[in-house]
Amino acid sequence: MTFELPPERPGRAPDPDLATRRGQMQAAVDAGAWKTAQPPLETTLAGRRCLRFKPEGAARGYVLQLHGGGFRIGRPEFESLFAEALAKRCHVEVVVPQYRLAPEGPFPAGLIDAYEALKALRAEIGNAPLIVGGDSAGGGLAASLGLLAPELIDGLVMLSPWLDLRVNAKSYVTNAATDPMFSTESASIAAELYLQGYDPTHPLVSPLLAEITAYPPCLISVGTGEVLADDSLLFHDKLKAAGLDSRLSAIGGMEHVAVVRSLEMPGAAETFEEVSAFVDRIIGAH
Repeated sequence: MTFELPPERPGRAPDPDLATRRGQMQAAVDAGAWKTAQPPLETTLAGRRCLRFKPEGAARGYVLQLHGGGFRIGRPEFESLFAEALAKRCHVEVVVPQYRLAPEGPFPAGLIDAYEALKALRAEIGNAPLIVGGDSAGGGLAASLGLLAPELIDGLVMLSPWLDLRVNAKSYVTNAATDPMFSTESASIAAELYLQGYDPTHPLVSPLLAEITAYPPCLISVGTGEVLADDSLLFHDKLKAAGLDSRLSAIGGMEHVAVVRSLEMPGAAETFEEVSAFVDRIIGAH
């Protein structure tokens, strides 16, 4: 089955609260909150700002990493510590692009930017191994790229991905008390800003609902106490039922996107090893 991007749509300005939160994130970046041992190369990819984390020596492969932030707050710096560690451990170059955020850029703006970044990176590196990763909203974008362009991707890594924007999974209720980062309320607000009236059941909005016949090999990681746990569990089951290559890492007591936030958090080191082993497998099979 083939999937096509819908046309872009006009958005709207962010409200004062969201603008303030973005300003706080910028202040944290300026203060060195995500400072790495070696500064990344700041450049552009497909016309958008991006950070590139290079390994020592020649790269064995490449990872296009899509940041989280509920489609409304995120920035490439969020991935810095994880990206630097992965570049060092797996000898890959990790490329983290900025994509347009909602509500100024509602669906499909961010996905279009991610797709353009994927095409540009593939054109740059030729046949070298290319893995697409992402966390939370970025994990949802990564999943959608797997639908749009499986031929460009050698593997997918989805970390606590947001895969169903209907915001009606049972885990929003059952895990409400065990997820300090995400909730039904925050997901509903973020989904409205991103969709602005668009159908949440569109497969490129909610990849969990897509009819999937071809897909890159993937690793899906989630904490079992997250409100997004069902998104990961059900998507893994869907891929396996279709006879596709999917590995699920579900860890009790691990918070939302812990491995991106700090390798010292519960479950993060285990997840990092799972990701590293998957990257090694994809590169080794290339």
